[in-house]
Amino acid sequence: MATRSSEFGSIEAQPVPIPLEEGDRVELKRTYCKVCMTSCGLVAEVANDEKILKVKADTRHPITQGYSCPKGRATGQLHHLDNAITNPLMRKNGKLVEVSWDEALDDIGARLRKVIDAHGPDSVGMYFGSGLGLDSAGYSMEEAFYAALGTPPKFTPLTNDTTAKVMIAGAMAKFYGINPKTDYDNCQMVLYVGTNPMVSHAHNTGMFKPGNWLKAINKRGGEVWVIDPVRTETADFAKGHIAAYPGRDYAVLAWVVREILADGPLDPRQPVKNLDRLRGLLADYDRAKAAEIAGVPEEQLQDLLDAIRRRKIVAIETGTGTGMSPGGNLTVWFAWLIMILTGSMNVKGGLWIHPGAIFPFDQFVDHLPLLESAFTPGSHVRPDVKGILGDWPCAVLPQEIEQGYMHALFNFGGHLFRSFPDTNALHAALPKLDLLVSTEITHNELSEYCTHILPTKNTVERNEFTRWDTLNWSVNLQYAPALVKPQGERRSAWWVISQFMRRADLPLPNHVPTEHSDENDELMQSMLLTHARCSWEELKEKRVVEFPRELPAPWVDRFFERNGGWELVPDELEAQWRQFRTEDEAQLGKPKPLVYTSRRQRRKFNGQMGFLGEIADCLIHPDTAAEHGIADGQQVRVSNKSGEITVTAKLDPTMRPGVCSIPHGHRDANVNNLTSTHDMDPLGGMALYSAVPIEIEPA
Repeated sequence: MATRSSEFGSIEAQPVPIPLEEGDRVELKRTYCKVCMTSCGLVAEVANDEKILKVKADTRHPITQGYSCPKGRATGQLHHLDNAITNPLMRKNGKLVEVSWDEALDDIGARLRKVIDAHGPDSVGMYFGSGLGLDSAGYSMEEAFYAALGTPPKFTPLTNDTTAKVMIAGAMAKFYGINPKTDYDNCQMVLYVGTNPMVSHAHNTGMFKPGNWLKAINKRGGEVWVIDPVRTETADFAKGHIAAYPGRDYAVLAWVVREILADGPLDPRQPVKNLDRLRGLLADYDRAKAAEIAGVPEEQLQDLLDAIRRRKIVAIETGTGTGMSPGGNLTVWFAWLIMILTGSMNVKGGLWIHPGAIFPFDQFVDHLPLLESAFTPGSHVRPDVKGILGDWPCAVLPQEIEQGYMHALFNFGGHLFRSFPDTNALHAALPKLDLLVSTEITHNELSEYCTHILPTKNTVERNEFTRWDTLNWSVNLQYAPALVKPQGERRSAWWVISQFMRRADLPLPNHVPTEHSDENDELMQSMLLTHARCSWEELKEKRVVEFPRELPAPWVDRFFERNGGWELVPDELEAQWRQFRTEDEAQLGKPKPLVYTSRRQRRKFNGQMGFLGEIADCLIHPDTAAEHGIADGQQVRVSNKSGEITVTAKLDPTMRPGVCSIPHGHRDANVNNLTSTHDMDPLGGMALYSAVPIEIEPA
């Protein structure tokens, strides 16, 4: 893979060979993977508490049972990277130089206070990136920083990933915490829409050993179905594969909802509201129209409906493939409608609702907050775009800077150029900031824009537990001590954030210590388990604690009695449906434009792990390739109004014609060059990364 040089050398970090030397003391240490929410158990060979020699799956792990993927087994390589940052960096005379912690924190504190005094706390933006997203104590201090500023611009991966699931939970259930998960032990039918668990382990599902679970469904006589323009690895297990046109897969599901309302199976297990209103919305949405909009044969829609009627209970899982598209909200909405109307929610063989391990929803069901609205106010520059959970769309960040609203940005472990839309807009805007602070352990494209880079302990240098518990496979918590000592002067993220807050004279929670130490790390983590199903001491001792769950769960029924039932037709979604339907029907009979859809790769995780060898390829049907004069293995220029990238053509006869599938997260073929700060979903601010029109030609 080609790399670009900078003052820091290659900015595509590569693993550094770690030899075993005579006299090294080697230990086997158990931990869990912190790359994704599957949290697979791992065993690491560690020399002298500082070198990770080898990592493999833990066969004794009670949940993942000896499974891991290539990303988890690369844990040691992720730790031992070139361009490692081990001391604080501060920009002096145009260059980043190593400084002491005191000098860096004093300077940040003084400059932060100056920005606040001159422009107000609302001029300070924060990105809650994935890097510190898995740092339980560090993330809690990010939240404290946010609270101390009031309600400044807040950005998270939500609007670069998919807001739809959280939005639908808030809009239909009045509570963001409703998180349905497939009952894989008993399900007879599961439908995957725009997600490929064989590679991505499903979208925030924590699915380990995906092949085994899919085989088990088929072995017991069940059915796997897939809606995806790519013939994915998951589709190889499927009874039915519908290659719908990207961004219009909701048309298939909308017609299925209409037919369920008309002739069943209609048997909701929780109270529902506005059933007749939903009937009216879909009354004349016939099969021929839906099939043409989705770009698939009518017979495939009928086959899917017949399967649902055979099984009566169906689990539907959606992912980034659809959530990143213009129609993502509608797809998730209709998917949930199918599950609600067929009585598949909170039932054996259907979906279970995660009750929480850190904050047990079932124990506080009568006190869970009920939302008046799922939506929160938008940004300065795009007040017409609604927010979710207080998040602002990541797409507005450049405009917030350019129009003078934002003067400082704190990037907590995010890879902005590989995750934010419109790379060119970011390049132009970031130099205009007065302060750009990033927590990072290796150089990347953002380094040249930073005023300060603060090296915080990485995932193997700190004790950690699974804070995002409702995204886990089961009701469980895991804990793992640090595998190795921190490199150089790396410090705990909670301490780093609290220190520049103190120096900027911002209020802190009373329990936050002033000194960094292993004991204080654990104090900060233990504070998060005040209401948990187990104590901090039990979690530390057992390392993995699994809790029983009921299905059906009485707390779920109690919750829906309390909130009045599922809201089948949220006003905002009805309005979006009417808009899309008008646009769809205006395009009937016209050719569909060539679009790209994003894809994850087995040996890569978003912007990380380029060293595992995945290339930026473009899956394309041979007929589509021939129309554009493209041969297999040829370099292809992909362009649109936002920019262009060059990828390698990979002809695939199983691809849907008229669609290019391109992986995201590559530096030299960054799909963010094809996205726009203006093209986003108006309900949640989700940037559009899929179903984006393009042109292609030989490079």
